[in-house]
Amino acid sequence: MRGVSTQTHQLAPDFDELITIQDSDFAASGLVSNSLNRLGFLAVSPRRNIIYSIGSISPERHKRLLHRLSEYLVKAA
Repeated sequence: MRGVSTQTHQLAPDFDELITIQDSDFAASGLVSNSLNRLGFLAVSPRRNIIYSIGSISPERHKRLLHRLSEYLVKAA
C-alpha cells in the first residue's frame, strides 16, 4: 500500500509523484483531486487484510514508483 495525499505543496520531487486530473490513469485512481503518491508512507499488509481498493494506477506509473523507491534504497544502503 502506498500513501496518498492531497497536500500537493509538500511534494518531494525526487521521492513523490504528482497525479493530476489531466493524467490518463487519474480516473482509475479513485482520487477526486490532484494528489501525491508518497513513497515515504508505505505499508505492507497481507492481501487477506485488504477488503477492497478505491482505485489503481497505471502499470507504467507503478513501475516508475518502484524504480524510484529501489534507487533510493540502494543509495541509502
